[in-house]
Amino acid sequence: MTSASGNGDSQPDIQDEIIRLLSDPAVFGPGADTVDRIETHVSLVFLGPGRVYKLKRAVTFPYLDFSTPGKRRLACEAEVRINRRTAPSIYLGVVAITREADGTLALDGDGEAVDWVVEMKRFDENTLFDRLARKGGLGRAMMEDLADAIADFHQNAASRADGGGGDGIAMIIDSNAECFAGVEEGILDRARAETLTESSQKALKALAPVLDRRRDSGRVRHCHGDLHLRNICIVDGRPTLFDAIEFNDAFATIDVLYDLAFLLMDLDHRGLRRLANIVFNRYLDVTGDGTGEAGGLPVMALFLSMRAAIRSHVDAAQAEALSDREKARARAEESNDYLNMALNYLAPEPPRLIAVGGLSGSGKSRMARELAPFLGVAPGARVVRSDSTRKRLAGVPLTQRLGNQGYSAAMTERTFEAVYEEVLAALRAGQSVIADAVFAKPESRRAIERVADQAGVPFRGLWLEAPAEVMARRVTERQRNISDADAGILELQLTYDLGPIEWHRVDSSGPREETLKAGLGLIGAQAGIP
Repeated sequence: MTSASGNGDSQPDIQDEIIRLLSDPAVFGPGADTVDRIETHVSLVFLGPGRVYKLKRAVTFPYLDFSTPGKRRLACEAEVRINRRTAPSIYLGVVAITREADGTLALDGDGEAVDWVVEMKRFDENTLFDRLARKGGLGRAMMEDLADAIADFHQNAASRADGGGGDGIAMIIDSNAECFAGVEEGILDRARAETLTESSQKALKALAPVLDRRRDSGRVRHCHGDLHLRNICIVDGRPTLFDAIEFNDAFATIDVLYDLAFLLMDLDHRGLRRLANIVFNRYLDVTGDGTGEAGGLPVMALFLSMRAAIRSHVDAAQAEALSDREKARARAEESNDYLNMALNYLAPEPPRLIAVGGLSGSGKSRMARELAPFLGVAPGARVVRSDSTRKRLAGVPLTQRLGNQGYSAAMTERTFEAVYEEVLAALRAGQSVIADAVFAKPESRRAIERVADQAGVPFRGLWLEAPAEVMARRVTERQRNISDADAGILELQLTYDLGPIEWHRVDSSGPREETLKAGLGLIGAQAGIP
């Protein structure tokens, strides 16, 4: 089989022939009755019972060039190579479309190659995360597993110094502004779009040094580039990222948190801020990217805004192109929704510090997790949890149990100092924070209060408590909890002299909903929001 030249299609209508070929169930082997098809502006995807073939259209845009068979082949090979980083079982390889001796086309035949397609293993489309989101099928466990998968992917992705930083973000903001300027009058609020550009440029001016430090410290990597719910599925019981950008390296050579921001924004847009907050905090717990001079909390609001801005002008452009007036109107409304989101991300509430303490099994970590989405704009408060900090300092996975050395007096002191430092840095970055620890000693409670004073932010302390037998049952029965505390640890804690508890006391022995309602009331929030 010989390669096609990269000089152009041998026939103008060659792809029409390929479409007819791949639409034939016979191509997919015995038992194939129908072929499903998905169309985008750059690809055609043909789905058989067990296999999928993806054909790249012979198109050219400012950001990609699929105009010749040679270029399409390179793009197919890049797609397989890039996506095997996260989904090796899905991406099987590149297959040639060949011109046989009798003039017909074949899939991987003996004739000359005239085009190429990506061959993929078909997965259950019902496990796509956008579908699961619509059905209410996403929960905390799945979000934590997803955050772990993204963190692992980012940590193993190639570090790049030729993208990101202040210059990289400036180019995206300028591109957004150009796209907004080209939107047809009446589709979105032009004045608000101009305000967004001005606000984005102002934020960039303040954040450029942070963005450059992040690039120089290795936080710019070859990422996914298109990390939203529709590009995540379940394979072998685990969240799996697929369909990463292969056609333009610049779109994927980005800050890791800009990559993550697309997912967080997508969840928020769907009314799933709680899940966005879970992903956000788990990712930072695993990677430690909320700490140090190159920590990413200062840039998150800008990244979220930029992601929403892109969705806004893309939807606006689609609204222009749709011939169905009702669909066009709906898409224009969504465009304005995204525009409002982009503006809101850049106008966050003043930060606050909430401390949640209590003995093991009191429900303090659950309270912290459930309150976090209600503080500040999406994705909500940073939850700085002593259990996570301790394991990160020890260099072990969150799910791995620490030995006795992990709970020495010196390690405990080091852990709490790190908690205070991270809380202060997050507050100074404009991020509301919930500090989650036992806080059994009066001096530890006073120390976290002093952090709020240092940052000049309001403080509120919550102390959760329940009967000893209730707490013992909880620590014995709980699952997927990173805390190593068991009934023996609780028994020891019950002997502590807690001193006077001046924080707001919350009886957590009742139903979870009542406990959360009490916590929401104490921080001035209401159930049902967000």
